[in-house]
Amino acid sequence: MSKQTFLKGAVILIIAGLITRFLGFVNKIVVARIMGPEGVGLYMMAVPTLLLVITLTQLGLPVAISKLVAEADAEGDRPRIKRILVISLTVTGILSLIFTACMIIFAPMISTYLLTDERAYYPLIAISPVVPIVALSSVIRGYFQGLQNMKPTAYSQVIEQVVRIAFVATFTSMLLPFGIEYAAAGAMISSVIGELASIIFMITVFKKRKTFRFRKQFFSHVKDGKDTFGDLMAIALPTTGSKLVGSISFFFEPIVVAQSLAIAGVTTILATTQYGELAGYAIPMLLLPTFITYSLSVSLVPAISEAAIVKNYALIHYRLSQALRFAVISGGAAVVVLYVYADPLMELIYEAPTVASYLKIMAPFSLFLYFQGPLQATLQALNLAKAAMMNSIIGAGVKIAAVFVLASRPELGIMGAALAIVIGFILVTLLHFATLVKEIGFTLNIRELAKVILAMIISGIIGYLLYTSILTGTDLLLKTAISIVVTGLSYAILVLGMNLIYREELKRIPFLNRWI
Repeated sequence: MSKQTFLKGAVILIIAGLITRFLGFVNKIVVARIMGPEGVGLYMMAVPTLLLVITLTQLGLPVAISKLVAEADAEGDRPRIKRILVISLTVTGILSLIFTACMIIFAPMISTYLLTDERAYYPLIAISPVVPIVALSSVIRGYFQGLQNMKPTAYSQVIEQVVRIAFVATFTSMLLPFGIEYAAAGAMISSVIGELASIIFMITVFKKRKTFRFRKQFFSHVKDGKDTFGDLMAIALPTTGSKLVGSISFFFEPIVVAQSLAIAGVTTILATTQYGELAGYAIPMLLLPTFITYSLSVSLVPAISEAAIVKNYALIHYRLSQALRFAVISGGAAVVVLYVYADPLMELIYEAPTVASYLKIMAPFSLFLYFQGPLQATLQALNLAKAAMMNSIIGAGVKIAAVFVLASRPELGIMGAALAIVIGFILVTLLHFATLVKEIGFTLNIRELAKVILAMIISGIIGYLLYTSILTGTDLLLKTAISIVVTGLSYAILVLGMNLIYREELKRIPFLNRWI
């Protein structure tokens, strides 16, 4: 089985993430163009409930599996790897059946009384079959990630998005004549089919590459897996605590937003539309670079776990610094593009230029969001998941309180919700960083951060002047595309010129090593 280094594994996931993020973005554009902001609002109202159920089902096991499999593989303990998989599949299988049933049973109450829009019932029901599929998929992905083989995860992500986008336009268009809620349900059905295709691929690869007979003595491993279960839960429970806090916060977010906007005098339909613009248009744009930080985070867990076993703290510091440097470089480019070109991007993509105001407020602070993933992954790999959970609880509580206070003010409305979301992720990131400073004495390279900020400012000014002064009178699409390309090239030249990416790192990238 091919095992990759931290950087090579991260690059594989980044490439796959770039493809899937682009396809997912196309998927969102298709859905938005067919259903409009109201339909997207219904769709996004159902998503937090789904994520909450998935978090409860997974129980934090993917991270625990990745960490424990990495440790067992380092020690050559194949029987332990099998026990980890058997116990994980048993737990997630049972939980997925329980929570899927609960989701279906309570869907009418959630849609009518909590989300304040009974039409959300249909997308909730349509997406419920995906829960056991995602649960099984997450266990197998955790196994491969623990072996530091990121290719199956990368391929499965691409397959899921390709299949989803192949069906989404058909289902949403076909069901739209029956009502906007049925179109939203159609978009959810395409997600289920995409996840099903992904898990079929994962199971096929797992059968071919496993180094043990999985079904042999399966139930005896379940019966004798008390110690393994304890090891998994020691990591999984604090980890799922962090995710659960985030999922619960996300679950309550549309509820609190809807109730706060009602206090501010906004009607139900308008509130659904405004939340759709924020959660379905603006925030996905901010999350575009997170496929890079997610890839770094996934690769960090087994890499840092291995280093922690032998108490190689110098390597831990190096890996985390490397991940944060890549996160801020990639995130910095996104911040510049989203801030400078917010108006034309929203006009060209969604035909909703008014949404640009959300981007301009949130984009400068999103660097904190891009830092958060690697910091949390490091905390989990160092058995500090409980600290990460407490940080997430504090951040979620502050965010929900801020949403209620700010969004209920008539002069702010939905913009207050945007500000509250920013406050939440800034606070969590700072708390994660403070925890690592306290536990391992980690320090941030201020000089590198200053260089990135300087590159952002210079490239942003170049792009702004080009867009507003030189290319005036040009077609909007052509003008925006040229300006973004020039801005990106300027940023890349500045980053390389300031030695923010090292030569030896470029040599480890598969398709660049032959040229350097």
